[in-house]
Amino acid sequence: MKKLLNFGIVGTGSITETHIKSIQEIPDAAVKAIFSRKKETAKKWGEEYNLEYYNNYEEFLKNEEFNIVTILTPSGTHAELGILAAKAGKHVVVEKPIDTTLVKTNELIQACRKANVTLSCIFQHRFDDAIVDLKKVIDQGEFGQLNFGAARTTWYRSQEYYDSGAWRGTWELDGGGALMNQSIHYIDLLLYLMGPVEEVHAYCATRAHERIEVEDVAVASLKFKSGALGLIEGNTAAYPGYSATLDIFGGNGSVIIENDDVKEWNFRDGQQYSKASGEATKNSASSNKMASYESHKRQYEDIVTAISENRDPLVTGEEARNSLQLILAIYESAKTGKPIRI
Repeated sequence: MKKLLNFGIVGTGSITETHIKSIQEIPDAAVKAIFSRKKETAKKWGEEYNLEYYNNYEEFLKNEEFNIVTILTPSGTHAELGILAAKAGKHVVVEKPIDTTLVKTNELIQACRKANVTLSCIFQHRFDDAIVDLKKVIDQGEFGQLNFGAARTTWYRSQEYYDSGAWRGTWELDGGGALMNQSIHYIDLLLYLMGPVEEVHAYCATRAHERIEVEDVAVASLKFKSGALGLIEGNTAAYPGYSATLDIFGGNGSVIIENDDVKEWNFRDGQQYSKASGEATKNSASSNKMASYESHKRQYEDIVTAISENRDPLVTGEEARNSLQLILAIYESAKTGKPIRI
């Protein structure tokens, strides 16, 4: 019998449409059901996308039309809902971060292992053209020794954004602020490309918003296990909002990614990056604009292929745990005023 590659969606927030559209474009995969705790909301989404809809999670998990659950609820609920899905025999996909604590994350990873189901977390930027190319070049050793890496997310979120949901800006359900919610994508990329961090020293502050428990500005200095150094900035107080930037500097060259595109790609031999031609060129660094949800689609393609082939997806639960662990270490350093070894 052909394996099911169908999804049930949990949560009806602003990102839900992106996930549905991404899955719908994958051959042999489909969204079959949707869950929201609010009955009217579940009905609205179900009717709009022709899905079975539920406001009872146990009943939702009994649906045998899908065997993969995508969880898009507030961050602090991911593990709880994922564990129940795993126990029901469903593969589990969660939005970033994987959860808000290492204890709950470890419990989710163990539950999926015990149930023999796949666990993945959405870090779609690993599938951006620029990152795919950069990872390949780094793995081939063309950069030589990596010496420095930085991830800077200088965005803006209004007070209305934080006031729009009772969970936003709380430690319990948001898990953190500018780092945990906004900057985590580029923090994941920094670890993916530079390798694990050995020690971090950080500062966090709440400068531009009211009625939030978490940081809207954070900076951290890093020492990687390789000996390289690095920086992280997370910022939702940078009115009117600027860029997310990734810097990778090696002995043989440097690359700067800005807003998911190549801004600079320079090597000692004169090579620069041109995705349009499919290869490195000597003269021009070109942007590689992608469709709004193309990277999500690519990650879902990887997930369903991994399930079909009984292999790990690119982003496993353990991989997703790494960025959470680093961010929590940043918070601990900011709280104690001391460097934290990881």
